[in-house]
Amino acid sequence: MKRARLVCLTFLGCAALSAQVITFSREQLIDYTKNNPFERSADGRPRVPDELLKKLEGVSAEEVWTILNRHHYNNQFEGHWQILHPDKHLVGRAVTAQFMPLREDVQTVAEEKANTGGVKRNANQRVIDSLQNGDVIVVDLYGKQEGGTYVGDNLATAINVFTNNGFVVDGAVRDLGSISEKGMPVYIRGAHPTPIANCMLTGVNVPIRIGAATVMPGDVVYGDSEGIYFIPPQFVKEIIDNAEEIHVHDEWTQMMLKTGKYKSSDIYPSPHDPALKSQYEAYKREHLKR
Repeated sequence: MKRARLVCLTFLGCAALSAQVITFSREQLIDYTKNNPFERSADGRPRVPDELLKKLEGVSAEEVWTILNRHHYNNQFEGHWQILHPDKHLVGRAVTAQFMPLREDVQTVAEEKANTGGVKRNANQRVIDSLQNGDVIVVDLYGKQEGGTYVGDNLATAINVFTNNGFVVDGAVRDLGSISEKGMPVYIRGAHPTPIANCMLTGVNVPIRIGAATVMPGDVVYGDSEGIYFIPPQFVKEIIDNAEEIHVHDEWTQMMLKTGKYKSSDIYPSPHDPALKSQYEAYKREHLKR
């Protein structure tokens, strides 16, 4: 019953959003993310399991790059952020929101449709109110800072409470000090005291551009001190498996180097001596968590 109620509420939220902006239907999301190997949220976004998201917190950006580069997905990273709490990883499922510079005739229609028969809410609030635990809202505000402040202290609190996560805004925030005190990882282009203005919400859960990256709804957001990766769901398990093997390899390599018996070239990047190769393979079998 609880699950059915959650699905129902999610669909109602999606319906409210689609009334005012472009959004992918569930069928479109399934079509455009057909390589997703996992279950889906009620809105159709890929739902990478929580246990895999937890494991991703122990992965490095270089380990993410290794697999995405192997599959020729080279437009999934964006750097040059102002990061709050870069010591914390930001990991979750992307909910995308797209803004454009304000055009009055388009905005008038969008707002009329959005607020028909319901409580009037600002465009940014309508997206925030649709968020669920484990989501990461990713907002394309085209780098806007003055008037590009997606949230301040109060709405940042709402995001954190609804998702138990931080957020990504290719734009700005206000109340930066208060937001920083919440301790959540946040990626922004800057801060500005103005409220959000002179822009309009044009898309929710559609493909968006964040800097040099293309982001799809349901991508796994992976943020660290270097920047953000937007990971297609079909590569998450491979990234984790590869990272676990790299971690074991690095443990063995450093353990052997610390004995003082070997040159670096004897051990790294891989041992040449058959006896050392055999020793490494035995160590790997014993320590890989699969």
